[in-house]
Amino acid sequence: MNPPTEGINVMDTHDWDSASRAVSNAYFPHELKLLSSADHLDLSICTADLGAVTIGRMGWGVEVALDCDYPDAYEVNMPVTGLLESAHRSEKLVSGDGQGTIFPPNVATPITRWSRDCTVVGVKFDRFALEREMERVLACPQPRKVEMPTHLDAGMVETRSWMYYVRTLSNDLPRMRGMLSSDLLKKQLASTITTGFILAVTPDLGTAPPARPRIVNRVLDQIHDDPTRPWTVADMAEAAEVSVRRLQEGFQQYVGMTPVAYLRDIRLAHAHEDLIKANSTTAVAEIATRWGFTHTGRFASAYRSKYGMSPSETLHS
Repeated sequence: MNPPTEGINVMDTHDWDSASRAVSNAYFPHELKLLSSADHLDLSICTADLGAVTIGRMGWGVEVALDCDYPDAYEVNMPVTGLLESAHRSEKLVSGDGQGTIFPPNVATPITRWSRDCTVVGVKFDRFALEREMERVLACPQPRKVEMPTHLDAGMVETRSWMYYVRTLSNDLPRMRGMLSSDLLKKQLASTITTGFILAVTPDLGTAPPARPRIVNRVLDQIHDDPTRPWTVADMAEAAEVSVRRLQEGFQQYVGMTPVAYLRDIRLAHAHEDLIKANSTTAVAEIATRWGFTHTGRFASAYRSKYGMSPSETLHS
């Protein structure tokens, strides 16, 4: 077993009880069945609990089946290698690389075969948090009944982008360490994962116009008034009283960039002013954190792209 890192649970084990306990704690209680007596367990799991969202990567190293009813949560399993077979009532689903299976809450949906070579990126959503966020993202005060698909395929650009994002994030978890001790970063990551998933599984019906200039200006005013607020794109859409898609289209049309890119530019401008005014003993990380940048490396990269020099060069000049 590997020692836990800050905010992240990591385990490699050959012990069945430890393996079952680790998976139950991270995801769901389950009944586990070995499908090949010739194989030996080699569980590898790494997960991060972000509150309403759990994301991780795991493989059993042995062919197994699992029975589970996913209490009050949606589960999305996306194989990176191998195959995942499951039974959704009368429907049999098989997911491989570039695909995913969505397991509904409170429904017995057995995984009938998790192949020996199958490594899965798993994302668990709290049912009530996901449905609340769906109201905000889709701008539905009385949300329409959204038929959640059972299968994900990287055919739509939104689906492909979301799957790439969560796969990359799950692969980076062991190196994120203390970053996930920040409740602010956890909330922002959970919101990004949730919003991306909602856009990936809900087709754009194209029935509503983009946000009008005055609605976009309403969001711009609020961002300027409070740039350090831990804004998410769903927060901005809620302030504009439109869906996330319509807000993004409105920003592209009237501002020429996404809402998140605009917020980043405003924060960079404030950080730039503070770096110019600060004395040489001030830490760059202190100024970055003051303006909502939780990752100093990404702050430095964005700052250099905008101003042509590093934050420390601005500070010492």
